[in-house]
Amino acid sequence: MPVKATTEFDVDAPPSVIMEILLDVDALPEWSGPHKSASVLESHPDGKPFKVALEVNMAGINDREVLEYQWTDTGCSWNLLESSQLNSQVGSYTISETSKGSRVVFELEADLKIKLPGLIVKQAQKIAVDTAKKGLIAEAKRRVS
Repeated sequence: MPVKATTEFDVDAPPSVIMEILLDVDALPEWSGPHKSASVLESHPDGKPFKVALEVNMAGINDREVLEYQWTDTGCSWNLLESSQLNSQVGSYTISETSKGSRVVFELEADLKIKLPGLIVKQAQKIAVDTAKKGLIAEAKRRVS
């Protein structure tokens, strides 16, 4: 059964900085604790990441994933192509401009191959949402300073 996590938050940085952070896939482990490595395998014709390989450790689960990214002017979305621990994963960041910076909506849905206790699943959901919010806010603050 897929698990869903969503959060919406404000960042004191313009949308262009948030997009810069998301496009910088190789730097993902610097601001996202669960991501141990990230590398672009293939790029879209415009140079934006298309296929990305990740090593992730979340709630005691280690996984190697390959994701396929799609980009718009207001964010990105991804779909899982390969994983040792997940049947599926879809996610997105959607960014809009506010008077003080940006509003970010993060959505993630994942379906684990193995059955885990509800407490561990909830812990993983919290980590995903906290990382998306706190990590992205901290990285935006670092890049704007």
